[in-house]
Amino acid sequence: MRILLVEDEVRLSQALVEIFQKNKYCVDAVYTGPEGLKYAQSGIYDAIVLDIMLPGMDGITILRTLREEKNDVPVLFLSAKDEIADKVKGLDCGADDYMTKPFSTDELLARVRALTRRKGEVKEDTLTFGDLTLDKNKCELQKVGGASVKLSLKEFQIIELLFEAPHQVIKKERIIEKIWGGDSDAEYNNVEVYISFIRKKMDYLKVQTVIRTARGIGYSLEEGK
Repeated sequence: MRILLVEDEVRLSQALVEIFQKNKYCVDAVYTGPEGLKYAQSGIYDAIVLDIMLPGMDGITILRTLREEKNDVPVLFLSAKDEIADKVKGLDCGADDYMTKPFSTDELLARVRALTRRKGEVKEDTLTFGDLTLDKNKCELQKVGGASVKLSLKEFQIIELLFEAPHQVIKKERIIEKIWGGDSDAEYNNVEVYISFIRKKMDYLKVQTVIRTARGIGYSLEEGK
């Protein structure tokens, strides 16, 4: 899952990025309101954690703009404003949740998970396709009833995309957007290298499930050789 974090307190933002990454989220962090709106309008994010008081454009304006554009991405306001009236205003303008600073890390992660549940995108701890299982908690690939192998973070994030849409070709551009970010300088060969790493681990497991290449387009998860 890819998160956009819009928070102008740099040290807090850096700490949150580390927390999200440790919990296997892809995250992009920006520090101003105009940047936040630009990134949010890309449509590549599964959730947005948004401060209200931002330089250049406040969070309320960002969210109202997104909702006017029919962008229904789940949004969690994270703000030092703790008055009931502020919370009501934030929720009434289209936020899905509102947390005040300081906050508990565990509660923040729980609320981010809840954002996607409310969107009907419940994330299971394990995903199985064919004879291959992805264990999200352990960050492992496992042959059904057999051996398992650890994945690096990028390997995990890429194979998760394929597991979530089996038989569908995931374009290389989409993989770069979701894993590296829209403004990344990552190229197709970065994707190809990680796909190669994943395939080697699947070969080690001796599974029948394969990653097929749609030449010049992308990759799909398929059953059988």
